[in-house]
Amino acid sequence: MKLQLIGHDYKYAVEQIMLALFPKEKPHYSSDLFTCSDELATTSRLHVGSVYAQATTVIRCGDRVSRGVSRIGRDKLSGKLMTDRLSQRLVKQSFYRAATAFIDTPPVWGSLTGIRPAKLAAAILEQGPGEKTAADKLSRDYFVSPERALMSVRAAKAALELKNTLEPPDIALYIGIPFCPTRCAYCSFVSNSVEKSFGLIEPFVRTLLSEIESAAEIVKELGLRVLSVYIGGGTPTALPAEEFEAVLSALKEAFDLSHAREYTIEAGRPDTLTHRKLEAMSRLGAGRVCVNPQSMTGEVLSAIGRRHTPEEVLDAVQLVRDTNAVGDSGGTKGGLRLNMDVIAGLPGDTPEGFYHTLDTVLGLGPENITVHTLSLKKGSRITLEGTTIPGGEDVAKMLEYAANTLRDSGYSPYYLYRQKFTSGGFENTGWSLPGHEGIYNICMMEELCSVLALGGGGVTKLVSPGGRIERIFNAKYPREYIMQADKTAGKIDRIREFYLAEVRHAVSILH
Repeated sequence: MKLQLIGHDYKYAVEQIMLALFPKEKPHYSSDLFTCSDELATTSRLHVGSVYAQATTVIRCGDRVSRGVSRIGRDKLSGKLMTDRLSQRLVKQSFYRAATAFIDTPPVWGSLTGIRPAKLAAAILEQGPGEKTAADKLSRDYFVSPERALMSVRAAKAALELKNTLEPPDIALYIGIPFCPTRCAYCSFVSNSVEKSFGLIEPFVRTLLSEIESAAEIVKELGLRVLSVYIGGGTPTALPAEEFEAVLSALKEAFDLSHAREYTIEAGRPDTLTHRKLEAMSRLGAGRVCVNPQSMTGEVLSAIGRRHTPEEVLDAVQLVRDTNAVGDSGGTKGGLRLNMDVIAGLPGDTPEGFYHTLDTVLGLGPENITVHTLSLKKGSRITLEGTTIPGGEDVAKMLEYAANTLRDSGYSPYYLYRQKFTSGGFENTGWSLPGHEGIYNICMMEELCSVLALGGGGVTKLVSPGGRIERIFNAKYPREYIMQADKTAGKIDRIREFYLAEVRHAVSILH
């Protein structure tokens, strides 16, 4: 698509909305737009007058021309941050209005391009309107479909309820274990096959245990309080039982987990679960286990490179439920609480196949169900091999069925996020039964508190009360993580400086 910007330089905003509405187009900036051709050509203009700020977008393709306009009062543009934010919103809205003449089906997320729509909904809710009024505003101002607007507001409500219970010392703890039995065809996460990298497991765990010890010391020094523990990856339960238990034991010994409200462990592959590992989870503090079938159709599992069967999923869930829970962490069926993930849009799947998957998972009574939409990541085998996948219309049917069925079964959306290159431009949504919302998922997605991330690929996200965010990245690959163990001291220093700077800032305000 040819692009021309007049009166502004918000390239990122224009390109984001362009990709959302015309995913096959690539930006090409040119001053020669309106020569007769069948190529899409767009002019995005921003004018700030004495009374109004107005964005105008004109899109032309051959003899077809469409114009979109959006404006707000000039008085709302106060300060650079607010001016940039509102100006970019105007640019996107005008682009959206012009683009609707060239697209068959408006996207369900309208002109929103960010990954955290619930964060916007929360900001609206905090201004005082009720759920319906907030949802109506999302639909009116951002063209979000009524269904997605309501989902965003419900997720935002869950986030605000959690936010009101948090205190400044609260943090979430994440441990990344980037090993899996095999690599799924849709996966773009950094994870090593256990079969191909078995020799890295022992030095990886040794390095992780050292990082756990260092992190626990700075948490204690700063008076921080672990609110939530989440062990992900990869598939943490792909570790041999001895190494797996060593990690859990180190966490229990190093950190004060007496204030933790939840402790979740990914066991995404049901074929990695054993009675010994589950017993260790329960004994050492875990209260929720994620068993993620993704599909309950054997042919689909085979197509995405999973070696387990639907029957093994059922066996794994029974194993989880039969494991005695420690303390008050038990699930609704007794034993550990359970999260299960499914994916809409997998290769070889159909709406009917997805309905079967969801109905089967619901019948198992998990406290949490996460409904993902397939994301076509560049590094995944699906993308590299050009695998045929369900179209946007079929994915829409899958997600509509999921939302209606889950609501009717007593589940509510408690967090959601969007990714690039998802089939049909849809979203990923976490659903839970009342009282079983995933604290880590909300804190991480809505940036409500700091997340201290350890292990391979861990991204520490330090969040100040004023909204300042600083990220610290661990090495992604196991071998790099092992080789860069000496960088832990620098990471600890950055965490210390961040929190001490916040203390200094608070003192300066008081004086």
